[in-house]
Amino acid sequence: MQKKMDDGAAPVRVAMDAMGGDHGPVETVQGAIAAAKATNAEIILVGDPDPVERELAKHDLSGLSVRVVPSEDKIRDDEHPVRAMRTKPNSSVAVATRLVKSGEADVMVSMGSTGGSMASAVLTLGLMEGLERPCLGGPFLGLAPNTVLVDIGSNLDCRPGLLLSFASMGVTWARTYMGIENPRVALLSVGSEAAKGNKQVQEAYRLFQDSDMNFVGNVEGMDFFTEKAEVIICDGFVGNILIKFTEGLGAAFAAFAKKRLSSALDEVTVSKFAAELVQLTNRTRTNGGPLFGVNGPVILGHGSSRADEILAAVNTSVRYVRLGLVEIMRADLASMNQTAGNQTAGNQTAGNQNAGNKSAGSKKAGIKAAGSGAGR
Repeated sequence: MQKKMDDGAAPVRVAMDAMGGDHGPVETVQGAIAAAKATNAEIILVGDPDPVERELAKHDLSGLSVRVVPSEDKIRDDEHPVRAMRTKPNSSVAVATRLVKSGEADVMVSMGSTGGSMASAVLTLGLMEGLERPCLGGPFLGLAPNTVLVDIGSNLDCRPGLLLSFASMGVTWARTYMGIENPRVALLSVGSEAAKGNKQVQEAYRLFQDSDMNFVGNVEGMDFFTEKAEVIICDGFVGNILIKFTEGLGAAFAAFAKKRLSSALDEVTVSKFAAELVQLTNRTRTNGGPLFGVNGPVILGHGSSRADEILAAVNTSVRYVRLGLVEIMRADLASMNQTAGNQTAGNQTAGNQNAGNKSAGSKKAGIKAAGSGAGR
């Protein structure tokens, strides 16, 4: 039985996109109720009232704070996020995000369309000052629980300066949420040498060297398991491929183990071992990646999430709010941008803009990025 996260503080109000994901609202409701029991959170289920209330009727809600806020539709993965936001202003994710904006909820959680959730967050909550786009990050691998990967799928193309902003927010997360005093930062590349990597990585390397971060250089894919860095930075194209590869690899290993061990061990033992392999290579325990860079707490999970993963995402959201991570991240980003701006002023001709501190048109750029984010 999971220990209840109740330290006497006021309950965190979680606006849950009940219709999002492949299994909403069935798994969403089940996971949300488990989270209400485990965290003392107030759960606000946003969705079509009929199916949501049918699912709620199957559970004992005694002593729990769970209510339903109606919405009219959901944003599908195959829809263009920004267009969908315009044509479906009362979709479940849009209504849930507005609850955060209005102060009726403290955090929004969704397992739905990544692009739709990002577009809703950027349009409704806005971006932190000096930031061009938001990004997704957090621990992604059971075998490397103390390693944060940013970006894991929200921006397929990134300028080097944007990667520096992502690193700042990843460092804040690792320091504040994970308790790592001075997180080591690295760029994901094809070699550890400074000259290795594509043009994007090589240019980013120079920016990272000039920053105040604890930059340790480049790391390769195998270094996720060697603890060379706590915060590893890449664009969303690489990051999303990486997390889905590890998920698929875990499932393949589990199937292989069942096939090879079934004749030597009992079925229960084999099944437990296979499940452990899957758990070590996916995000079940850490499910719920924060959307860094928006002016409000937003936690996004995998579209295929089941109840236990939704529980984990809500756990993440509650702690995210209680730590005040949005405010800390905003202050750290402003400090980094000021330092970078001072360096730029001293080293570049007048009129040049610092690549990591572009604010003009940031909201438009952030919304555009939401439309090109990786799928789930």
